[in-house]
Amino acid sequence: MAKTLKILIPIVLVVALIIVLSASLVVTQPNEYTIIKQFGAVVRVIDQPGLSLKMPFVQSSSTLPKTEMLYDLAVSDVITADKKSMVADSFVLWEITDPLKFIQTLSGNLASAEYRIDTVVYNSLKNVISSMKQEEVISGRDGELAAKIMENVGDTFAAYGITVKAIETKRIDLPDENKAAVYERMISERGNIAASYVAEGDAEAKEIRNEADKSVQITLSEASAEAEKIKAEGEAEYMRILSQVYDTQDEADFYEFMRALDMARSALTSGSKTLVVSSDSPIAQVFNGE
Repeated sequence: MAKTLKILIPIVLVVALIIVLSASLVVTQPNEYTIIKQFGAVVRVIDQPGLSLKMPFVQSSSTLPKTEMLYDLAVSDVITADKKSMVADSFVLWEITDPLKFIQTLSGNLASAEYRIDTVVYNSLKNVISSMKQEEVISGRDGELAAKIMENVGDTFAAYGITVKAIETKRIDLPDENKAAVYERMISERGNIAASYVAEGDAEAKEIRNEADKSVQITLSEASAEAEKIKAEGEAEYMRILSQVYDTQDEADFYEFMRALDMARSALTSGSKTLVVSSDSPIAQVFNGE
């Protein structure tokens, strides 16, 4: 019996030691917080990964996520400032940044946190869109709308130990029953704008053409006047030169004779071998011996 006790006692002590150690060791992963509680109250928060110790059988441990989490809001109807109905589908990226506050205000319950997020973000989304016209909401989907919603939320979640990283709208659209009418109106409006641009372009083109035609007419008129002036000056110069060359009666008669010959040559080159001249022609006078 004594021999058996000698064997059992070390075994019991080893087992007890193992139990005590296993109850004392706490393993914290990189993506989580470890919460140490004693009689239900939080006594320590471990936010660094690794092994830690706690008092066995007196203190307990639990974990909370230390990563970004996504909460997908339900699709909801919203009304714009110009009383247009739209459908919004959004999501939130959030994380726990103060585990102690999170436990004190929300009992460390993720479902309670998501309920708060849903309520606050939906109210912010509704308030922001209700202050914007439908055109502004549609054009603000490139980031402006999300920024306004984040600004409206402010630091509301700081009291819960939560940080909201981003609020994004996956889809913000018209109700299905309104889409066709809106598209038709948009097409009509774009058509009117295009027609006004075409009309303005036609009017401007007509004005340009009128100005060009006017400029051409002025240029042609000035050129014609200049040509007539040069022609008149040339003829005057020609007559002046003739008057100097043929300043005697004999020279004048010779000039008239040469002109008559030129005209006769022109008449005969057409194929006719008959030349008809008047009796007072210089050629006729030559043949008549005058």
